[in-house]
This record gives sequence, structure tokens and C-alpha cells, in this order.
Amino acid sequence: MLPEDKTLPKDIDSDYSLPGRYEESNSTYHEPIKHEEIPPRPKNKSLAIAIIAFVIVSSGFFSYYFINQSEIDSEIVQSTLNMSPEQILANQYSVGEYGSDHAHAAILVVVDGEQLNFGLPQFQLSSKYIHFEDHNPYLIHKHATGVPLEMLFVSMGLEVSEKCIFVEYDFSKNTNEFCAEGKKSVQVYLNGQRFPSDISQYEIKHNDRILITLDEKSISKHLKYLDSFEIFDVPKKPSINSGKDIFI
Repeated sequence: MLPEDKTLPKDIDSDYSLPGRYEESNSTYHEPIKHEEIPPRPKNKSLAIAIIAFVIVSSGFFSYYFINQSEIDSEIVQSTLNMSPEQILANQYSVGEYGSDHAHAAILVVVDGEQLNFGLPQFQLSSKYIHFEDHNPYLIHKHATGVPLEMLFVSMGLEVSEKCIFVEYDFSKNTNEFCAEGKKSVQVYLNGQRFPSDISQYEIKHNDRILITLDEKSISKHLKYLDSFEIFDVPKKPSINSGKDIFI
């Protein structure tokens, strides 16, 4: 039995007076709303489609290449073979159109104390972009922009390395290759000054004078002889459009 002075609250059936129950007693109870489950949408659907399409296209391309590899490679090789050495070099150096420039320069190549004669027929007009003409043995004609001396050398079978000069014709000996002895090297001069780089990569300017020799002891004599060569002025013609003179 409970003590007489200890009594329960009168509203024992109500829990309003119990701590924490007031809010719950004033709120209306609702059944939880059931939502239909929506299946998750695939993520990055567009990216997946793009990847699949790329794989299919790539597979088709590589399959075609491997099936026809021999034929494709043959066509590439044939296209290259159909190009002349001049065309290959013109593409390599991005040479301008014929007539885009016109310059004259003098060159002297000396081996065994004698000048190589570029006035011979096999050296004349061997390239349309840069050549010798009119049986002149020293005067270079350049007819386009971006033309290196290598195009002239290749067209006439001349090669200049650090130690040797090679030319494709017999000149005073049974060999076409002339090399410096011991620690000596091929001497190259441009406009009276030693040229330290590969002269074949040089693009001539009007009035340039180039000396290539194995004879180190006679440099001054060869330079003086080179200076005696006449370099003709570039011919001009009147422009139809402007009436002014232009280079041809």
C-alpha cells in the first residue's frame, strides 16, 4: 500500500503532465506515406554510349587496316617512289612557288688544288629551283624562297661533310671522294668568313660568295680568286599590273 501522503496525479489516464509528452499529445498521428520505389536511372548514360560507339568505329578501322595493310603500305611507298628527290626536298623545306624569289651567288669548290667544273652538261639545270645554267661553272641561280643549298647538291650529286667532298664524276683521279687527312677538315667560307655550320642547310642571298676546299694553306688565294667572279644582277621586267619593276 502507498503511504497516505503519497498520491498519484489525478489525471492518470492522461500523459500531458509527463515530461516530454506535451508535443506528442498535441500532434496528430498519420500513417507513413508509402512511395512507389523508382528504379535508379543509369549514370553517365551518354558517356557510355559514346564510348561504345568509339570502340565499334575504332575496331572497324583497325580491322580494315590490318586486313588491307599490305595494300595500304604499298600505296604509300609507291606515292613516295613517284616523287623525285627534288619534290621530296621541296616538301621537306616548304619551298615556295617557282618564281617566288630570284638570287645569284658564286661558289668555288677546290679539290687537289683544282676547281670543280660545274659548267659540264651533267651539272646544268639539274633542278628548277636552284641550278647552274648557260655552261657557267660557278654562278648559282635560285628561283624560289626557302631553297637550301642541299637541293642544289643533291640534284648534281655533290656532298660536303666535315671531312670529305664527294662528287659524282671522275675528276683528275679514279675516285670521286676527296677527304682531308689527319686532323684536317673541309674548309667552308661564306663572304670571306669561316662558316661554322652545315653549308648544305644555307639559303643563298644575292651576291653571296661561297668557298669549299680541302686546301687550308691556300685559303687567301682561293678567296681572292672567288672575289674575281662576276655575279650578274638579277634581271627585272615591268609589272603588267603596277607598271613598276619587279624581280623575276
